[in-house]
Amino acid sequence: MADSIPGVGPTLRIDKFLWFTHLAKSRSLAQKVAEDGHIRLNGRRIDRAHAVVRIGDLITFPQGTQVRVVRVITLPARRGPTPEARACYEDLQVGRY
Repeated sequence: MADSIPGVGPTLRIDKFLWFTHLAKSRSLAQKVAEDGHIRLNGRRIDRAHAVVRIGDLITFPQGTQVRVVRVITLPARRGPTPEARACYEDLQVGRY
């Protein structure tokens, strides 16, 4: 029930989420990207690595030459194997021209 109410439920720092789900090569790299203001959480620019992520949130961030958009499906408890990490988010494909 608490998961259906916005702003309520379990949380995880955005730098940890990106690292746990293999979307960032290291936690320090995820911290730097967040603190430099290159990440948007639900459309809002963030500039802190301790911004909280909840189930259902949209995260937009640069990765190489692309911009990735992912929806949080579940919060990981650890940095596990790749298949386990990929099950934590849904990759939303942005139209390419």
